[in-house]
Amino acid sequence: MTDRPLSDWLRDATACLARVSDTPRLDAELLAAFALGLSREEMILGLPRLDAPPVVEALIARRLAHEPLAYILGKRDFWTLSLRVTPAVLIPRPDSETLIEAAIGHFQDRAPPRRILDLGTGSGALLLAALDIWPEATGLGIDASPAAIEIARENAVICAMADRATFRVGDWGAGIAERFDLILCNPPYISTRAMLPADVRDHEPASALFAGEDGLDDYRRLATQTGALLAEGGVAIFEIGFDQAESAGALFRAAGFAVRLARDLAGRARALIVTAGSRVADTEAP
Repeated sequence: MTDRPLSDWLRDATACLARVSDTPRLDAELLAAFALGLSREEMILGLPRLDAPPVVEALIARRLAHEPLAYILGKRDFWTLSLRVTPAVLIPRPDSETLIEAAIGHFQDRAPPRRILDLGTGSGALLLAALDIWPEATGLGIDASPAAIEIARENAVICAMADRATFRVGDWGAGIAERFDLILCNPPYISTRAMLPADVRDHEPASALFAGEDGLDDYRRLATQTGALLAEGGVAIFEIGFDQAESAGALFRAAGFAVRLARDLAGRARALIVTAGSRVADTEAP
């Protein structure tokens, strides 16, 4: 399909990619732009005079093998940021922006957070997005994976936040002596029995996905650690699976927290908003 007008290649590539992608035309355009060293917008503007470069064949073969587009391109947009990603980190997803929106809502009528903790930071997406919103804040990102920590540090440099974001290897909140105004966390929460798409199952890090047979193993640890990490008046926001509002929420309520529920744009339960308080049933975030 190379040595041809790019418009012809895009037509045929779109048809091929329909077997593995819900957005085949977009995938084809992004792969072609990446191969040409252009932005997608620049490529579209120059489409009538461009040919498909030979290297694009190897790229489309990777996508047809279910490799996620973000890993092929080496980057993923999250919130207002463009972040480097590799198979060492979970690909940031738009659904996780629910945590950032919930944090904005919590602090809307309060003093902004000064210290932010991101547990299981991966690419650093949640911490860096929060620091982008609150420019006076500083933060700490923790991950069990040294390779993930290196990616997060690179992203802090890319986002010009290396002086405000610190990353280190750790085991959730173990050994952390300070308290934070805002805790963000997207832990593993998928059952080991779950059936996942090949893009996820075969390419993203299992350690960032699976959390025991019921998907709650890491919430059990986090529920016991959060009290020692949360500053007075602070909030901890945890991503959850669509069916975990009650099961994960019960763990935090049993630890003495008040729990509210935040939903994503599709209306699915997506995050627990956890604050100090009496044990109350889950409610919807305003």
